[in-house]
Amino acid sequence: MQVIIPGDRQRLAARLVVYAPNGNRQGVLPAHLGWEAALPLNDVSSLRLAYSASATGAELLDEPCEIAMEYSVDGEPWLEPASGRFLRVKRSGDGTDRTGARSYDCPGWAWQLRKIVLYPDLSLVDGKRPFTATTPGNILATLISEGKNRGTLPGLTYNFTATHDSAGQAWGTTMSLGLEPGVDLLALLINLSEQGQIDWCMQDRELMVYREGTLLATNRASGAAPMELRLGRDIDSAPDDATLEDAASAILVVGEDGLRVEVTNPAAAMPWGRWETYQSQGGVSDTGTAQLLGQNALERASRERVQLTRSITPYVARWLPLADYASGDYVRAPGDQGAMQPLRIRQITLACDVSGLISGNLTLNDRFLERDIRLARQAAGILNGGISSGGSGSDPAPEGGDRQPAAPTGLLVSPAAYLDEEGYAHGQITVSWTSVTADTNGTALSVDGYELIGIAPPTTGATRVLARTTGTTVTYSPLEPKSRWQFGVIAVAGSARSLPAVSAEIVIPDDETPPPEPSTPVADSRLGIFRVAWDGLTAGGTGMPLDFARVLVIMRDPLDSDDEGQAVEWLERAGTAVVPGQPYNTDRELWLVAIDRSGNISGESARVTAQTQPLVDTDVIGAIIDGAEHIIEGSIPADAKITAGTITGGLIQALAIQAGHISANAITADKIEAGAITAGHIAAAAITADKIEAGAITAEKISADAINGKTITGSIVRSSATGRRFVLDSSTLDLRFYPGGTSTNFARLYAVDGLYPGETTTFITSGTNAGATARAELQVAAGLVRLGIRNAANSNRRGGGLDIAEGYAMFGYSIASASTETYIYTNSSGRFYLRGRVWDTNTADPYDAVHAGSGTVAPDFTGVTIHYGPSMASNMGPVAVVRDGAANPNFYWCEDLSNQTDFSIGWSAGGGVWSGKAFYWWSHRH
Repeated sequence: MQVIIPGDRQRLAARLVVYAPNGNRQGVLPAHLGWEAALPLNDVSSLRLAYSASATGAELLDEPCEIAMEYSVDGEPWLEPASGRFLRVKRSGDGTDRTGARSYDCPGWAWQLRKIVLYPDLSLVDGKRPFTATTPGNILATLISEGKNRGTLPGLTYNFTATHDSAGQAWGTTMSLGLEPGVDLLALLINLSEQGQIDWCMQDRELMVYREGTLLATNRASGAAPMELRLGRDIDSAPDDATLEDAASAILVVGEDGLRVEVTNPAAAMPWGRWETYQSQGGVSDTGTAQLLGQNALERASRERVQLTRSITPYVARWLPLADYASGDYVRAPGDQGAMQPLRIRQITLACDVSGLISGNLTLNDRFLERDIRLARQAAGILNGGISSGGSGSDPAPEGGDRQPAAPTGLLVSPAAYLDEEGYAHGQITVSWTSVTADTNGTALSVDGYELIGIAPPTTGATRVLARTTGTTVTYSPLEPKSRWQFGVIAVAGSARSLPAVSAEIVIPDDETPPPEPSTPVADSRLGIFRVAWDGLTAGGTGMPLDFARVLVIMRDPLDSDDEGQAVEWLERAGTAVVPGQPYNTDRELWLVAIDRSGNISGESARVTAQTQPLVDTDVIGAIIDGAEHIIEGSIPADAKITAGTITGGLIQALAIQAGHISANAITADKIEAGAITAGHIAAAAITADKIEAGAITAEKISADAINGKTITGSIVRSSATGRRFVLDSSTLDLRFYPGGTSTNFARLYAVDGLYPGETTTFITSGTNAGATARAELQVAAGLVRLGIRNAANSNRRGGGLDIAEGYAMFGYSIASASTETYIYTNSSGRFYLRGRVWDTNTADPYDAVHAGSGTVAPDFTGVTIHYGPSMASNMGPVAVVRDGAANPNFYWCEDLSNQTDFSIGWSAGGGVWSGKAFYWWSHRH
């Protein structure tokens, strides 16, 4: 396992390299004015570049070319990432701009794939080219090979086949499509990826296509060493854009033939009560399909929609974009409201400013949005055409005397699971095929429609008609989950029927979506048993879904490492479960898991720990008083049976009298001999907070050194309830200091586990300023001490900051903002660099270290004097250069060009031998 502490800094560098179209490398672009590259998953990448026409390397951009982004980590060889090749096809500029600045909008190399289109051939059916029961690789390879045979995109290569993807994996599924002539390769790639069939990208000029959810969906969020992008280290800002505008808890689906189906979602967020929506679904007359489409739509509308954008900090990060993770990967990162969770990277955007500083951001999807994408794909697969009607369940009609249609081809069966209105799972199928246009002899024939047949059990079971349709797609439900079927399609022309096209065996899926995690239970002990209460909600505070069955109460001994917990009780709704028979004064850890009607199990709720408490002391039970029959209630009144002074302390067994045996106020201070009750007479935990009258224990009642060396337990310790005070919260390792009065602008000393692997990190933060915009913070970790001003509402830096780490040190202002940052950085290499700008100063202070500036003079001036202002405290060593702005410079030695990227020095050809000479300069940004 690789462990990188903050001192072991990985440095990410990036550059742009020019290639001839379909050709060789031309050179590097060293003097850009800034660029930004976006690398999305399953889409065309893009590059925006600014460059001066007079800068070094500008001539490489004069003609159409390819621009490759390359990256390097810690001086390792330069690499070109996936989708990192771009086309210089669009430029803009202003002829009056004296700097010659130009901008270039460059699409990724994959943009060219729109230039390969599908041509018609002799196999057209209803104006479409059929691809029957074939793989995505075969369809894509057909378009590419046909286009290349016509001379299109000669530079394009690909490394997948009709049987295997670019990683050598068998495609595993087949599909049937009818493609319109004129569809282009890029549109087909995007469509297939949106339907969940493939993932794809470009590597240089090579098209790479993979099975969906495999190589371009690498899970780096789990395992022994998950890849975690943490705030303050890998990520410096985490804005969330959220909306409830599209939320709904009920939908009315309207289909064909008067079909009306209402679907509700009790787990939807409903802060204002029921919200409704409407969906008109032409082509659907099957109740189960309408139910499935409605549930998918409500699932996508059940919660607040959140867009996650995370700005990355590649100079102090542990994990680097491109080098460690790529678009499509799953990583752990701050999700909605900063909680760490597995997220999928949908796009990486990198930017490089004129100084070479790298910044960027990530667009992330949480597990809910990834599920939404899958549901949208499923709905799109169902709604690709066709109008169906319910079958009669009768045997197929016999053949008539008309011409027999040819059997349908390209049969594709897509099963799915849905829930009925009571939350029970059922199966649904969507079946598609290729149109039949001829009889068995190949003579053209128009068919009247098709019959969907089902065979259960496969090969030997009864055959019945399930549905009839005039299109080439039909849906049917309900089917029993996990049942086995074969499905077939028969073409009908008059009274004649074709032979059936029969599928392979299909297993109807069951619902496999687990319920959400339950909310945290509340556990207490009463009369020697556990009472575990649950509010009936999810961990997110919403209701349980329609198919929720019960929650199990799981219990384990936290001191037994082999005890993984077992179910001890269950609840079908909000309420309280009773768990008896547990040993006294022994910790038990309890939590909940939810189960749905299909047996899917949720993740665990948060865990709680509790103890059962005895009604009387354990030494008394079964020994001194053995059951109520030994003493009849009321038979020994105190005034008749007990003589004053007859029961002394020596006659009472230790711990025999518990607080519950003494009536309220029976023992007053005058009845207790001074010094008679010492600590040894009080059982552990016998005096709890509810036994002590409020205010009864005051400071004068606690002798000096009474708590010396002892342990004070409890969640919160505070010096006062109001006013000037400190509050210590042991549950959060948090010590707060409040000022006087009613102010809550407290300072904090607290600790955080897990910010760095295996460490506890200490923080000290001040209260906020008067405007509540900033607070000071000191962070102390094993390999990093960080002092700075931060935003009052989050951890973003706001002002000056100091980092002292094991391998580097950095001091400056607003370090997290590239546009305003100014800092000095040094590390173990023995070198340092400055970031920021030098102040143009008209008047210096006598003790200023640098006086810098610029100015112009009139054409007839022969010189200029720079005035410091005051007399400086010690000698000054000016280093100055003159820039000749004339069209034909006439100085023997002068600076003749200066802009934001470079400057140049010119000299006359004569004047001695120049061979072997060198020149040096010191320059600043101002």
